[in-house]
Amino acid sequence: MMTFEETGLNSNMIQAVTDLGFELPTPIQEQTIPQLLSSERDLIALAQTGTGKTAAFGLPIIQQTDTNKKGTQALVLCPTRELCIQITSDMKTYAKYVKDFYVVPIYGGASIETQINKLKNGKQVVVGTPGRMVDMINRGKLKLSDVRWVVLDEADEMLSMGFKEDLNTILAETPQERQTLLFSATMSSDIKKITKKYMKQADEITIGHKNSGAENVSHKYFVIQPKNKYESLKRIADINPDIYGIVFCRTRSETKIVAERLIQDGYNADALHGDLSQAQRDQVMNRFRVKHLQILVATDVAARGLDVTDLTHIINYDLPDELGIYIHRSGRTGRAGKDGVSIALITPREQHKIKTLEKMIGKNFEQSNVPSGKDICEKQLYNLIDRVEKVELNEAQIEQYLPGIYKKLSWLSREELIQHFVSVEFNRFLAYYKNAPDLNKLIPNQKNSRRSNGRPSFSRFYLNVGSKNKVNPAKLIGIINEHLHSKDVQIGKIEILNKFSFVEVDSDYESDFVNAFDNAHVDNKPLIVEHVKNPLKSKSSNGAGKRERYSERRSKSYSGDRRNGKRSNSRRGR
Repeated sequence: MMTFEETGLNSNMIQAVTDLGFELPTPIQEQTIPQLLSSERDLIALAQTGTGKTAAFGLPIIQQTDTNKKGTQALVLCPTRELCIQITSDMKTYAKYVKDFYVVPIYGGASIETQINKLKNGKQVVVGTPGRMVDMINRGKLKLSDVRWVVLDEADEMLSMGFKEDLNTILAETPQERQTLLFSATMSSDIKKITKKYMKQADEITIGHKNSGAENVSHKYFVIQPKNKYESLKRIADINPDIYGIVFCRTRSETKIVAERLIQDGYNADALHGDLSQAQRDQVMNRFRVKHLQILVATDVAARGLDVTDLTHIINYDLPDELGIYIHRSGRTGRAGKDGVSIALITPREQHKIKTLEKMIGKNFEQSNVPSGKDICEKQLYNLIDRVEKVELNEAQIEQYLPGIYKKLSWLSREELIQHFVSVEFNRFLAYYKNAPDLNKLIPNQKNSRRSNGRPSFSRFYLNVGSKNKVNPAKLIGIINEHLHSKDVQIGKIEILNKFSFVEVDSDYESDFVNAFDNAHVDNKPLIVEHVKNPLKSKSSNGAGKRERYSERRSKSYSGDRRNGKRSNSRRGR
């Protein structure tokens, strides 16, 4: 293995990394640093987050920066405010022995006037988020004519966050002869387009396998019914008393709901989502970083830029819509040589996604059972005993109270004293998990609701809104998404008429669907949802049966899956 001296770094850089306690370069540093010190060719580096990428590009850039010039020589683009601040801090640390080297962060959510003032005297390295960079360019405050290096850090994240146009604007302003360095965890089609358009004869470095997961992360999944998802999450947390992890949800509303329920149930948790102000966001993230929180419930967007190295677990409460995002999620644990666990809570119909993920990251997933109440009580009991055994005694502080304590407890035998002590701490677990159900069993009608081809059977519902209320299939799917609070429900055929509509829903969710729309309104009209139990024979007082027969003859029908927003139009046979 190569040493830092062997990479070509000078004495100032070596001293800085030595002060930080770095003994040997990480694999990405070992390959990248010599490359950047000896070549002006563009570079594509594929590696997981947390592998030391900032030092990989930061050290050689600092070493080669001309400190006699005050113009911007390096531009580092990253997706979030938090990552921007982190990179800036790291580069200042690496440059502690370099005189007249300056690096400044620019990002949204902070005073732009303050940042403009910091740019006035010239800074050799500017680290920033794409949106604020474009703003500075448009104001004429950021001059890029002297740029020698452009670093795209976590490029896949920037593209997934919608910064593609901003990246194009920024790169178009930089000199053609610049050296472009692209760092990413995955190689998506959008990134390939960026490399073809803005990079020339780029060398490529891949740490591990392309688009693969982190080496120290094991992957598990639990197959459960949607109604048991929250209870399963709690059991996973309870069976891991020392859990320090992130629970990823798909939407901000679900994030709020899950976090609020965890807090109400006594868990040391909080939420991170887009509705928080910057001050609230900073407060939550700081509490999590210093481990005042054990569990952070977050959306993918909100968690970007959160750099924590000691996470034990990543829990996918929902799998991401784009499975490639799973690589980013799982890569947040298992860092700095430590082991981590990535868990996915999936429904029976999502099992095919596990096979896709296994092929994507080149690792097998272990199917596990949701812990039983007995398993949890046993684990928590022995964890309590371990803590008692290892607790640090402060005899000087408690010595004055011991005679009274001994006297009060003298009537108890050794065995009885232990029993009393354990019960004080442990009774709530025993009470909660007494007669706890087995969450690994499928609901009784699970098999009955599957057709022979494995696809769901559908139930049909009448809704009292139609095109007159400005409802179309896309809007109807949006209404369902908003009120049902689950992305696992498959939608079949949708029929929109003038004053009412029909929609087919996976039969497993029949009761959930009817109850989800209490107090819902569409176009200021109370929404009524009714199950059409026998579409062709119904004689109900609301006339749903007649409307159904009419719709069979006259309506345009739509079929689709609300989980990906696609739909197709078709005419029924005449």
